[in-house]
Amino acid sequence: MTESCHPGKYWHRLNDGRIQCDLCPRDCKLNEGQRGACFVRMREGDQIVLTTYGRSSGFCIDPIEKKPLNQFYPGSSVLSFGTAGCNLACKFCQNWDISKSRDMDKLMDQASPETIAIAAEQNGCKSVAFTYNDPVIFAEYAMDTADACHARGIKTVAVTAGYMHDQARRDFYGKMDAANVDLKAFTEDFYFKLTGSQLQPVLDTLVYLRHETDVWFEMTTLLIPGKNDSDAEISAMCEWIMRHLGPDVPLHFSAFHPDYKMADIPQTPASTLIRAREIALRAGLHYVYTGNMHHAEGDTTFCPNCHASLIVRDWYQIHEYRLTVDGRCPDCNSPIAGRFDVQPGNFGRQRIPIAIHRIQA
Repeated sequence: MTESCHPGKYWHRLNDGRIQCDLCPRDCKLNEGQRGACFVRMREGDQIVLTTYGRSSGFCIDPIEKKPLNQFYPGSSVLSFGTAGCNLACKFCQNWDISKSRDMDKLMDQASPETIAIAAEQNGCKSVAFTYNDPVIFAEYAMDTADACHARGIKTVAVTAGYMHDQARRDFYGKMDAANVDLKAFTEDFYFKLTGSQLQPVLDTLVYLRHETDVWFEMTTLLIPGKNDSDAEISAMCEWIMRHLGPDVPLHFSAFHPDYKMADIPQTPASTLIRAREIALRAGLHYVYTGNMHHAEGDTTFCPNCHASLIVRDWYQIHEYRLTVDGRCPDCNSPIAGRFDVQPGNFGRQRIPIAIHRIQA
């Protein structure tokens, strides 16, 4: 086994001699030396191994609102990193140079879980985020890192498409404090044609998170002109959220920018995001945001009862923070869903790349 390979947890042998990966619904069936659709999980001998354990495409300290998580310790900083590969095949991927890469040389930084936890602690980060590519495919690395972070009082965040099987889902989210889950659209046709996956496993993940865990999670939908931005689809999605998740799970509508295999599609107009937000609010959702555009109202957290502005943001900078010490609206005393400190962080709009190999234990 090579230095960066690590035994995988989720697989079983088939009667025909192949090994099936049980991490996600792709159910890749592998002969010796073959890699799964994610490219980073491979059959080596009589097991599945993760080929990117301990290797990253880079580390950066971000505002937590960039994940985006607006109601998880607002204003705090998060140490973000990813690896390479992905188990989806999104034609609109905006991190395609990382997530679609089969070039292991893109993994420049080598870091053990303990080193990552130390880096977060030494840089004053409230949390560590597994992001840039989907952490589902490097689950073992992410879970080990989460254990190391928790030992030092550091929270953990998964930024994911939520495409995974039940047992892996339970193990993985047992290690996470927060997540942002991409609900990429609300039709099977979109998922099949534009992501090479299925909608239902993502819905299963969302229902699991809401009803069987204490993980704080928010959702993001990238609105692509002509693909998933109709009033009917947005309404159907919001009605499903209300029915199955309730009104308190924050929803972010984000603007698409032409990229990867969909460079011919125009960027999303601001009016589309504002319209989607209005539809979601009318459906009864309490916390609806807009992203990848400058929209003060869509950046602000409002009280769902009296509609007072509570956390006023300009992009990722917090200008006003009016929550009480126990996370309530000061005007009507309504509880606000989320995870909050007595005072917000002041990290603001910074983005700070760090060299992980310089971290000293």
